[in-house]
Amino acid sequence: MHPSNAPSNLRKPRHGDRLVATVEGFDERGRARGRTCDASGEYAVELARGVPGDEVEIEVLGRRRQALHGRVLAWTRASADRVAPRCAHFAACGGCSFQDAAYPAQLAAKARLLERTLSRAGLALGAFELQPIRPAPAVFGYRTKMDFTFSARRWIDLDEPAGAVADFALGLHPRDFHGKVIDVGRCEIQFERGNHVLRTVRELCRELDFAPWDVVRHTGFARHLVLRESRATGELLANLVTATEEPERMATFARELLRRAPAITTFVQNLHSKPAQAALSERELVHQGPGFVRERLGETEFRLSSNSFFQTNVAQAEALLETVVEELAPGGDEHVDDLYCGTGALGLNLARRVRAVTGFELVEAAVADARATAAANGIENATFVAGDLAHTLVAEARPAGEPTLAVVDPPRAGLHSKVLAALIVRAPRRIVYVACHAASGARDAAELVTAGWRLVRVRPLDFFPHTPHLETVFTLERTG
Repeated sequence: MHPSNAPSNLRKPRHGDRLVATVEGFDERGRARGRTCDASGEYAVELARGVPGDEVEIEVLGRRRQALHGRVLAWTRASADRVAPRCAHFAACGGCSFQDAAYPAQLAAKARLLERTLSRAGLALGAFELQPIRPAPAVFGYRTKMDFTFSARRWIDLDEPAGAVADFALGLHPRDFHGKVIDVGRCEIQFERGNHVLRTVRELCRELDFAPWDVVRHTGFARHLVLRESRATGELLANLVTATEEPERMATFARELLRRAPAITTFVQNLHSKPAQAALSERELVHQGPGFVRERLGETEFRLSSNSFFQTNVAQAEALLETVVEELAPGGDEHVDDLYCGTGALGLNLARRVRAVTGFELVEAAVADARATAAANGIENATFVAGDLAHTLVAEARPAGEPTLAVVDPPRAGLHSKVLAALIVRAPRRIVYVACHAASGARDAAELVTAGWRLVRVRPLDFFPHTPHLETVFTLERTG
């Protein structure tokens, strides 16, 4: 009997049942998706892990209508695309979703996910050019910035011996569990020298009895370690985020850290006393070096402090800049609106190719960085406006008679409805929209198509191998 013709009174899967499922792909959260069926019907399956092509025995943890949530008990047939994960923490860590899938299989699964995302937004496949995903130049060691967390509540693996240290960890959160931290020995996706600094900081904090932050009690001293390396200059910044200043203890720490990890060119301490669990800064103290590293993107040099926003995969950011320039195709006489410009990475490189650039950004510190970078690089035709884009984009007059282009690089949520309305009123003849969340970008692109633009091309780039994330570039041209 085919499951679709099964009697409706048959018992459906429930918690604790064991079934065999086939993994077909993954979703935007990095969870494996597959199918299973029994006498009562066919069911979609969500699993924490799995490679497309795997056949697995699962235990049902829950059901909602025809969808099951489960966990893998055993592999009955391994996918041909399954590989051994490089990271020792892969089974628990939430940083990477598919180190156990060969990279070509990751790209193929991401491509299928992107196609579904575009279709769901109402963008008909075939009505525009959808290019293949541009692979990352490197699939390990690609991150030039990492943020590690201290915790007094260490994640303990099931196979660890009794009595393992439980009150100190420096590393990353387990998947879907932010109350504890995995004590990470090395991270395979961060720049290699960062792993030596990570180990050295852990050793020093234990030797000097630096109490790790307790996220429940809001007590402790050491909170975060932020590492940043410049791909252009090789400079290396280390930032220890602490709850209090303690200058004598920190002087000892800084001296010994720089002796054991001489690759560090600048060491800073950021103070963060509030409960919020993020690498924020109320005040910064520079213990060694200038307090920043110099990075280059395209033709522009940037000064990056511990708190500067910048792409964490700089090699692929070069490819993104190249893509944006190609899609914008400036002739030299245009005025470019750069929405959500951040520190100006895209706009400042475009300024050399057009008449003028106006950058719009909510975060005032980012605008200050963009202005300073423009001055340091001798760029005089770029203006940056701080404030809520829903207001500044309307208030900023467009130069009369100048053809306009727009670059849009919004946060994950995409364009606020008022910003979208203001962009439509400004009516740039070409819009290049960089989406860090494809679903938001597709939604906004569909709105722009309705408002009189034509979606010409979609060009995805893989910035973060072993994760479900893509940077997706949408090119739209005004039809009227």
